[in-house]
Amino acid sequence: MPEGRRVFPDLTVEENLRTGAFLRRDKVQVAADLEAVFQRFPRLRERRTQFAKTMSGGEQQMLAIGRALMAKPRLLLLDEPSMGLAPVIVEEIAVIIEEISKQGVAVILVEQNAELALELADHAYVLETGDLVLEGKARDLHENDHVRRAYLGA
Repeated sequence: MPEGRRVFPDLTVEENLRTGAFLRRDKVQVAADLEAVFQRFPRLRERRTQFAKTMSGGEQQMLAIGRALMAKPRLLLLDEPSMGLAPVIVEEIAVIIEEISKQGVAVILVEQNAELALELADHAYVLETGDLVLEGKARDLHENDHVRRAYLGA
């Protein structure tokens, strides 16, 4: 899922979601997966026929995640899913990412919100100006003095 959501603005919510399944031929399962996305994101169901460009940033982020899930990925790469979102929506997205991971989808999260990233991750890498400076278990990095001072404001 690319940074900045990149939904198709002139397509409806449902059309955007269906683009995530464009390579799939299993129409019955695609319909079931569409229903599963609507269950995970009730707001998307409410806005099923609404054009993506008219949605809030948080709704567009949910749409982008839903579209990615329609591809039935085994690995989901999320680039800055919290970017530009209100804190309450960030919390909602975090819960969704956690649920996706618990369902057996491997998640690679690229995120500048260090607190969020370390909360969601099992393993983490810290990059500074493109160089890998630290890596390890997320809970260990959360307690690392350098990480706490530089990224967590502690």
